[in-house]
Amino acid sequence: MITLKKITVSIVVISSFIFLHIDVYAFCFEEAGMMYNISPSLLWAIGKGESNFNPNAINWNRNGSFDFGVMQINSSWTRVIGQEAWLSLRDPCYNVKVGAWILSHCINTYGYTWEAVGCYNAKSKTKRSTYSRKIYGILKRYDLFFAGNTE
Repeated sequence: MITLKKITVSIVVISSFIFLHIDVYAFCFEEAGMMYNISPSLLWAIGKGESNFNPNAINWNRNGSFDFGVMQINSSWTRVIGQEAWLSLRDPCYNVKVGAWILSHCINTYGYTWEAVGCYNAKSKTKRSTYSRKIYGILKRYDLFFAGNTE
């Protein structure tokens, strides 16, 4: 016989598995944010928007490149970070750190602006604008704005 207690326990167990990977990676976003002076909430929103925190996510692009992991690091970065570092992207925390490093280069170019957020994903101004609006929407939806970090 199924009891209310069994149903409640089942819901709690299932929910914990669904949200476990988000909680486990929370430290990764904090650490990467501290390393590169970037809001962990912004990094979190990018991870949410890029892969929904899936460390095994792969997206094949029309140009033959592919994006991998939590932060969807593009395979074109292999030339920059090297093959050994590329293989380390399977580690979700390392993937987040590389994503933060890439975003830090965009911030160096555009300042701490939405243009820099868009730069993380695209080269064209139109695509950068679309992407930054997407990340803004995630930040707003999850109420992740912190004073001074996303203006």
